[in-house]
Amino acid sequence: MAKRIITISREFGSGGRFIGEEVAKQLGIKYYDKDIIAQIAEQSGFSAEYIEEKAELSPKKGLLAYAFAGRDITGKSVEDMVYEAQRKVILEIAEKESCVIIGRNADFILKDKDNVLNVFIHGDMPEKVARICKLYNVTEEEAEKMMADIDKRRMTNYRFYTDQKWGMAKNYTLSLNSSELGYDLCEKIIMDCKK
Repeated sequence: MAKRIITISREFGSGGRFIGEEVAKQLGIKYYDKDIIAQIAEQSGFSAEYIEEKAELSPKKGLLAYAFAGRDITGKSVEDMVYEAQRKVILEIAEKESCVIIGRNADFILKDKDNVLNVFIHGDMPEKVARICKLYNVTEEEAEKMMADIDKRRMTNYRFYTDQKWGMAKNYTLSLNSSELGYDLCEKIIMDCKK
């Protein structure tokens, strides 16, 4: 069987992580999300806690602060070193096995590889807010703030390292609205594309 790689980028609260996990389970392939952090930490020499905060999200201060972060003698920032380690780990994983990879700019990192399906999961605001409230036990106001902050940081990171717009349909094979389609149909569409 040919290797199948599925990358899933997602808006916070859209259920992309849950959809990806179920797709991997149904296809009988490996699922990479937070467990990839230990591998990135090992490659980079930074702590897993630091990687969890920096590998997918930009600093809270925005793109300008991100671009001018402290640099070493070679001109690389800590974020650049983390990104390089993340890129190397994702490429190694894609070489060795079929899998689903959640976030971490994997769609861009694997853009030149064959047999990669890049998916973006988004959703409608009321459903995303309700999911976040339920999952994190927060108020609607807190959920909206979390969503705005995390999505902004993902967007900044993606734009900085890929020079593309995060969530733009042309960057992905599929763009699915989990609020309109539901998790089950999103999963079915993704699996049908990888047969």
